[in-house]
Amino acid sequence: MEKLKVGVIGGTGMVGQRFISLLAEHPWFELTTIAASGRSAGKTYEQAAGARWALEAPMPEKAKGIVVKSAVDDMAAIASEVDLVFSAVDMKTDEIRALEEGYAKLECPVVSNNSAHRWTPDVPMVVPEINPEHLDVIPSQRKRLGTKRGFIAVKSNCSLQSYVPALHPLKDEFGLEKVLVCTYQAISGAGKTFETWPEMVDNVIPYIGGEEEKSEQEPMKLWGHVENGQIVSAAAPSITAQCLRVPASNGHMAAVFASFAKKPSREEILARWAAFSGKPQALALPSAPKQFLHYFEEDNRPQTKLDRNLEGGMAVSIGRLRPDTQYDYKFVCLSHNTLRGAAGGGVLLAELLCAEGWLDR
Repeated sequence: MEKLKVGVIGGTGMVGQRFISLLAEHPWFELTTIAASGRSAGKTYEQAAGARWALEAPMPEKAKGIVVKSAVDDMAAIASEVDLVFSAVDMKTDEIRALEEGYAKLECPVVSNNSAHRWTPDVPMVVPEINPEHLDVIPSQRKRLGTKRGFIAVKSNCSLQSYVPALHPLKDEFGLEKVLVCTYQAISGAGKTFETWPEMVDNVIPYIGGEEEKSEQEPMKLWGHVENGQIVSAAAPSITAQCLRVPASNGHMAAVFASFAKKPSREEILARWAAFSGKPQALALPSAPKQFLHYFEEDNRPQTKLDRNLEGGMAVSIGRLRPDTQYDYKFVCLSHNTLRGAAGGGVLLAELLCAEGWLDR
């Protein structure tokens, strides 16, 4: 197949860098355009981001010489050059909404890592293995925007990617009723490294602005349904969350407590996790993990350093499933926050959109 030309909007930040790293050798997408703030516009990507490159892997050679455009001032030119943009901008929420709708109205589909449109009723917020059917809301969004091809699709918050996939195969079968989750989130979730945030060395901060609300509310949209051109959130289960910043470079861990209307056996839970797969696996999408959920029998797994890169950082690791005295069960989950939780999840979503024809001209 002919590769689709893609751009990254907000390419100098950490998630933007991850998008660029993933897209440099992608089999379906060709990275042709990078945009950022006016401060970076006119520079090569190497000049604009070289000193701030935060990934362990080196900057892709293909990206170094691309001349950075202004995400705002060059919007029309960018939209005319590419088939799709990935949005990872660092702007105020209302500015992001306007920017992403601007690209969509120029008939350029947007796959966004940002939170600005997560609660727009006709914008699908998709984890491809969990709720791919929410893409069916796109025609209603196009009608509102007055577009034929342009639309916005978003991915959910990075903290959800560790525990929601583990709960999903159990939810309907056993009647998931209530969940308590504590997340232990890496500093890259704040766009930081230990070099740029030395205060995090040997430290834990028990507050991440907005994360607890997202962790409690966004799963309800993921588990909702499309009705009359909008996504209607689910009413259950009830979720309460605490979110802590911990001194790990990458990888969000979650301690999960769950109760069910019909309590399953431990063996039933493990069987559901082992058997679970979604549309990305059925379609063999390039970024999809072959086994989405991996369970570790060892008492000391999953570990952030050992397991965050499982299946290219796109799988979810689970361990320590056992009965609880207050809830039915408790267990621990881990996902890579800038891969599965951010740019990798965005690329996988774009692959799903491509495979299902939403990016056709």
